[in-house]
Order: sequence, then structure tokens, then C-alpha cells
Amino acid sequence: MLFDLPDDNVLYAALIARDPAYDGFAFVGVKSTGIFCRLTCPARKPKRENSVFYSSMVSAMEAGFRPCKRCRPLMEGGEKDPLVLKLLAALDADPEKRWSEEDVQAMNVDPSTVRRAFKRQFGITFLEMARLRRVGKGVDALSTGHQVIDAQLDASYESGSGFRAAISRQMGLNPSQARKHQFLKADWLDTPIGVMLAIASVDALYLLEFVDRPALSNEIERLKQLTSSEIIFGRTVPIEQVEGELAAYFAGTSRVFSTPLAEFGSVFTRKVWDALRAIPSGELRSYSSLASDIGQASASRAVARANGANQISILIPCHRVIGADGSLTGYGGGLWRKRWLIEHEKRMALSLPTGAKYESAK
Repeated sequence: MLFDLPDDNVLYAALIARDPAYDGFAFVGVKSTGIFCRLTCPARKPKRENSVFYSSMVSAMEAGFRPCKRCRPLMEGGEKDPLVLKLLAALDADPEKRWSEEDVQAMNVDPSTVRRAFKRQFGITFLEMARLRRVGKGVDALSTGHQVIDAQLDASYESGSGFRAAISRQMGLNPSQARKHQFLKADWLDTPIGVMLAIASVDALYLLEFVDRPALSNEIERLKQLTSSEIIFGRTVPIEQVEGELAAYFAGTSRVFSTPLAEFGSVFTRKVWDALRAIPSGELRSYSSLASDIGQASASRAVARANGANQISILIPCHRVIGADGSLTGYGGGLWRKRWLIEHEKRMALSLPTGAKYESAK
């Protein structure tokens, strides 16, 4: 879902310009307020770092965002349907209510007609929409450390079993797991050679990749499985730290990275990653020479596989490894980026003091 959207730069520019071309095709979630809007919303525009984009209203609500009361995104395309207007107005008036078909019938409307109208308009039923808003509130409470009972009450669930079932359907976790589990957070980082996705816990960076990397969605799924976690949008200290360090790196003023990293891999794989970090900025190695560096000269193919398994770009500098004949070999972010990074580091090696070595925390 994240990667079907246009580039973040395009979407933010469209938000600032209130470009109607994206109306109904992209929505912005505002992290500082917890609401989501159409890109044409007349309200004051959020800061870039507080903007998260979604391809549908449903995905925005699943992430826990509430519809904006000014641009009223749920009303988009529904102005001509009095039934939809009536139910949405009721939902806005009491968003925490646990709606049922009996409640719908009490409004003198036919539940099956409402179901078809909402399904046609939004792709989900009215009752599903109401549930998403309540569950999203519960998810948000759990992810910020609230007790299950408190999150249940925040989401307006009288039944603990009903709340647990809803959370399980929504997240694939039961509430006790969600309360105990520390969610990973993700955000986009702008760089001169493309937008990157950073995923981190409160303690360490787990992934840093260019968003157009073909294997990125597989990497995210693998990370979720390895950590038994869900990934939600937001910022953590490691994301803030790596953003600042990347800014200095791309500006050519620093080669130092001290953001703590969370690494998953075999002992051999982590050994290769350590060897990658030991390559001085501005220098290159072949796979065979890197194998020799770790004392396993015959393991060049295994070194190449470990190199490809790296999911923390730049900080674990797999771009510094080339073919034995000097050719640029495969790079998940694209060979043009590999060439750019190599040339950039060569220029930095000439301009920065010798003591300003590349470093990365383990």
C-alpha cells in the first residue's frame, strides 16, 4: 500500500498547492493532530515531517487517523446520496459509538440499503467504517503503552472479548501482545538521490532503504516476521538521528554515522557487514578481497549474498564493493545511485580532514 503512491515530494507539493488532480486518490494523515484530510483541504498545511500519505480513506482510518471536520474526506463523492450523508453525519456526531444494525434501523433506514450504499461509495460498509474508527483509537492507545482495559474503554468496547477479536483482526496480534510489544515506526527521509524509508524502534534503526528498491516490500514483510511486530508511521530517536547524519553526509561535511543499528543475520553475515563498515570512505573492495579481509578467501560468493542481504543502506556501505574487474555490480538502490555514492565519497575523501573517518555504531 505504501509504495503504490507517487513520490512523497510530489504528494507534499500537491498538498501545498491544493492540487485537485490528486483529490480522492491520495490522502494526508497529520501526525500532530491525528486527523486525515484530502489534499485540497483549506486548512493550514502541516509540516513535512508531520505528513503521512495514504492511497485510500480506509488505509488512513486503519492507521488510526480521524476524518477532518473541515474538508470532510468521507463526504467526497457522496454529496448526492442523502442516505450516505445522513449516516456520516450520525457517525461524526458520535464517532465512538458502537453501531449495530439495530441502530441503523432506528434511524428509519434499511440496513441492507445502507450496506450497499457505503460499499459502493467507500469499499467498506458503514458498520465496518464505524468499527475502524474505534479500533484505530484502541490501537493508538495500546501502542502508546496503555493497559488493555484502558484501550478497550478508549475504543468504546464494552466487551473485552469483542475488543480482543477486533484488535486481532486488525493487527494480527492480541491486545496483550500489542501492549507488551514495542511497535516499530517508519518514516520517509528525503535525500538528494531519492526518498528513503527508515524503520526503527525507540532504540535502534532496523531498515534504511530507497523506496523504489524492488525488493523493499519483501524486506518489510521479513522484518515484521523476524521481530513479530507491526510497523506504524511515526518518528523515534534513531530516525531523527539518522536523518541528521544523512543530511551531513550528503552535504559532504561528515562521514560519521553513530545511529545504533539492529542487525539480523548469521554470524557470517554480520561479520561481512562489520567488514563493510571497516572500508574507509572513498575506497573500494572486490568481493574476493572482502572475503580475504574476513579470513575466508574462498567465500566470495557467500560474501556477495551477505552483501545483498544488507537492509541498512549507506550506513552499512555495501555500495563500496565492486566486481574483481572493476565493474559496478548489482545494487538494490540502482547502479546509478551506487556510482553517485562512490563519486560522492571520493570527493569527501579529498575535502575532509584525514581524521574524519567513516564510522557506524553496531
